Amino acid sequence: MSAPSFSSFPPSFTSFPDLDPGPSKRSSTPKNDAPSSKKPSKHKERDDVARKDRKRKHEKHKHDALSHSKRHRSEKGYVRPDDDALKAQEDASLRREEAYNIQRPGSPPLYFTDRKGDPLNVQYGGLHAGSVPRYYLVGWGRSILGLEPVWKVVHRGRRGVEIALGGKRRMHSLTDPSSRHLLHAPPTRRLLASSESKYKYEEIEGFLRLTSRNDRKDDQSYRAITAPKHDANSDESESSGDEAESSGNDSDTTPMTSLQATLKSLEERLSSDASSISTWLSLLSYTLSTIPITSKNAPRARAEIMLSVLSRALSAHPSNASSRTLRLRYLKAGEEIWDNAKLYAEWEDALKVGGSEIWVEWLDWRIRRGSNGIDGIVEEARRVLASIGDEEVSHMRVLWRVGVAFRDAGYVERANALFQAQAELAYHTPASLVGQPFDEQLDALEEFWEAEVLRTGEPGAKGWAHWHDTDHQAEPPAARQIPEPTTVEVDPYRRWAALESIADRTHHLPSRSFDESADADPYATILFSDIRPLLLPLRSVQAKHTFRLIWLAFLGLHIPGYLPTLSAVPSENADDRWAYGHFVSPAYLDSILPRDNLSAATRITADAQAGVLIGREREFTSAFGPVKSWGYDVLGPLEGTTDARWRMWMAEDVAGVDHSLVREVFAQCRTGDDAEWEILSLTFEAACSAKEASRLSKTLLASAQESLLHWAAHARLERIRGRTDAARKVYQTVLAISHSQSSAATQLWWDWAEMEWMAERPDTATEVILRATGTQGTGGIAILRAKRYIQEVTAPIPVKRWKEREAWTKLWILLELLSGTPQSALSVLDSHIRALEPRSAPHESLTVACLVLLYRYGTVLRNPVPPALLREQAEAAIEAYPSNTIILGIFLEAQRGQGIWGRVRHMLGENVADGRTREKDVVRRVAEVWVAGWEKGRWEAEQERTRGGLSGAVEDERTRGSAILWRLYVEFEIRAGQLERAKKLLYRAVGECSLVKELYLLAFGPLREVFSARELNEWVETMAERGIRMRRGLDELLAGYVETRQVKVEHINDADGEDEIEQSARELRRLMPY
Repeated sequence: MSAPSFSSFPPSFTSFPDLDPGPSKRSSTPKNDAPSSKKPSKHKERDDVARKDRKRKHEKHKHDALSHSKRHRSEKGYVRPDDDALKAQEDASLRREEAYNIQRPGSPPLYFTDRKGDPLNVQYGGLHAGSVPRYYLVGWGRSILGLEPVWKVVHRGRRGVEIALGGKRRMHSLTDPSSRHLLHAPPTRRLLASSESKYKYEEIEGFLRLTSRNDRKDDQSYRAITAPKHDANSDESESSGDEAESSGNDSDTTPMTSLQATLKSLEERLSSDASSISTWLSLLSYTLSTIPITSKNAPRARAEIMLSVLSRALSAHPSNASSRTLRLRYLKAGEEIWDNAKLYAEWEDALKVGGSEIWVEWLDWRIRRGSNGIDGIVEEARRVLASIGDEEVSHMRVLWRVGVAFRDAGYVERANALFQAQAELAYHTPASLVGQPFDEQLDALEEFWEAEVLRTGEPGAKGWAHWHDTDHQAEPPAARQIPEPTTVEVDPYRRWAALESIADRTHHLPSRSFDESADADPYATILFSDIRPLLLPLRSVQAKHTFRLIWLAFLGLHIPGYLPTLSAVPSENADDRWAYGHFVSPAYLDSILPRDNLSAATRITADAQAGVLIGREREFTSAFGPVKSWGYDVLGPLEGTTDARWRMWMAEDVAGVDHSLVREVFAQCRTGDDAEWEILSLTFEAACSAKEASRLSKTLLASAQESLLHWAAHARLERIRGRTDAARKVYQTVLAISHSQSSAATQLWWDWAEMEWMAERPDTATEVILRATGTQGTGGIAILRAKRYIQEVTAPIPVKRWKEREAWTKLWILLELLSGTPQSALSVLDSHIRALEPRSAPHESLTVACLVLLYRYGTVLRNPVPPALLREQAEAAIEAYPSNTIILGIFLEAQRGQGIWGRVRHMLGENVADGRTREKDVVRRVAEVWVAGWEKGRWEAEQERTRGGLSGAVEDERTRGSAILWRLYVEFEIRAGQLERAKKLLYRAVGECSLVKELYLLAFGPLREVFSARELNEWVETMAERGIRMRRGLDELLAGYVETRQVKVEHINDADGEDEIEQSARELRRLMPY
């Protein structure tokens, strides 16, 4: 059946509404309502004309009425309008509108008439007059009808309007992606000078004749219409001439950037020598420099680049596969990309290469994963100790790492018990057991341990050897009563966290089975089986000394520069990520993160005097802050930058340390004639009390009267106490009796001359230097002889005795400062520094000594010296040693009063040197945070920059898994008031460092306002699942507690629509007194 045909029925659209297309468009299809098309059109035109005439007459009548009423009011004055008259006028107006609408054919149009015309009609895709408008502007074009009033029109263009909150248009800044793209874009074209001539035009008789391309011939003054025959190929000749001319002129080319040229040169070097590890690392550094660490998705992108480059490096040459440096970087990059199975397989493959560095890094990776808890850490540490071999120093690194893991997880007593047992093996092994196998020694030590007598580190302990020699007759100690920690917190969650934190900081040593707290807390009593797998035999003197220094560092006494010396390559040591835990102690956090409660709106920045605003002087704190880092033995334990104002250990450095335990460690780990260890104990006592340290020094001198090191330390203590005369008497007496030319004697001569110089007695200082060289007289000849003597003495001194050579060099430089100029002193320094290996311990020590002398000469003693002299020396020094905080302090002092942020950020940044990007260690990251608050009142303005630095620190490959930096970052956000941001960071932190108890406790304490009770209960369950030690259950404090408060959630109030600047401005206007 075919479909019916409707050709006999013409289409009709009379049922559709008659839409007037408006002035910008007329219908091209004629209406089919009437049989004729011309008559309706004429009728329509007549209707339009009549409608316009009626409208014009109505407007004229209205205008006449208004003018008449105005004249009438002007003649009769103001008359209050009658309500009935107004109502009558409104009714008449409505009737006229209704009559007008009735006369209009069809329904009113669905659009607004635009009398200005529509320029978008001629643009394809533009707005059309027949379309319903997308918006309607009201309020003088600043608002949109139907949109919330907080949205204002900020820009009107051809394609539409732009709206924004508060009516402020957002302008492009340097942090926008488009701006960053333009800043990072390489140059596209450049001008290269011609090699043939210096100028484009040749100079003739002192003038440059400028030729023109439109020169007219002399014999043709009219316009040429036809070209001669010989010009048929003129176009080709002209083009060839232009090419020749342009080849001789400056050329416009697209060059290679400096980065591309560097990468090309590195690739060429690798093509000739693929086994160069330094070249591969340089290529990696320059390639990674294209992606900033703080950019979006930077960790994964950088990891992919690292994997690509390092996979090439490992396969380029057979020797590269055994490179520990390449392997470790390859594995760190893989942590961001690979899954767990792939990562574990790659680690197992890398462990076949061997080496203590790879094994220690593998242990750190396993501890950060925390998949098997504390028992898994013990098993993995046993595997590492069995694989390293006889490297005793590496064994100490493993012991230290495991002890830090125990303490971080809350097992503080187990960590200290490990060090106690190891100290018994190292210093108190019975003589009858010295040559026995190590397992027999451990069996005997287990018997001593289970006897629960006093152990090393406890007051009154005499050691394992004394207990063994007295036939186990030592009496067990009395039951120890541990005081219950108290807190003023009312909220049960806050109270629980405070009690846990206080207990972890105060209960260091393990308890006995007969103590009152043993039953309540089973983890407080440590069995010998808990620590036996981790104990090590220490036979060498170096290993025993390393162990006790590590124990001091574990207890919180940081020894600057000692950690890198534990590795074969100190520059590649990365143990600072977990070893520098003192940075997150409460005392250090208060000094690193200042509590600047003054906001920018309330801080007074200027004073008024007679109506004139006078800016206040910029105030700075001391440039030598709490972060202390320099090469080992660069600065003596009792030495300071400005005599005694800044030393290795000060009162703030020992604030969070158990003084009793440290004193027992110093007393019970001494081995015979041990001057270095005893000077460290004096340094600790001087930080606690200088008077007690001087009394202890006299006690030590009674048994070591011939030790020049002890006398030098005693004189230093007298200087710290401000007793210069007593120190001078010590120097005079000791040096008059001693005729030794040893290193200690030279150091005494230098200490004496330095003291007299700082006491502003230059003549006496010069006399001391002349006496040190054995020169008679005081004139210029005597000074020349003294210089010649020092030059002859320092020449044959070997490199191993570099401290002695440095003492003589400082005497020479000081003599130049006293008798000459700072420039002559620097010339002497340059001659000695050039003879040393760059970035070695002697080189760094002499560089620091020179800067300290210049700083004291110009800043402390107020001698005339060009400021640029110290500034240039400090900039060169910090470029070579960016982690040295002595140099950083002097550099800040040299920049005091200037706009320093450009130079300081450049010096603290990841600058490139020797073809490699120097990675920032933990010290540099923490120093950046402290420098932000160096100028008083600037902490608030520097918060965003500090936040960016910490964000880069936790994403960087070098410091990504550092619990220290994660804790510092969270604490920074808490003190900045960004609790929601700190909460998000805390979740990331416990994901990276799953066995750090202090990170979990932050949710219960400072971040309690943004955590609900349900979240905190889940937090406790997570701690229990991961094996975090909790001293008491949270349920004990939650009995009967019901949370009724609302969790504080930070958000932006969209209904307000004002940014922070507008709110501050409105509040400032409200507080004005007029």
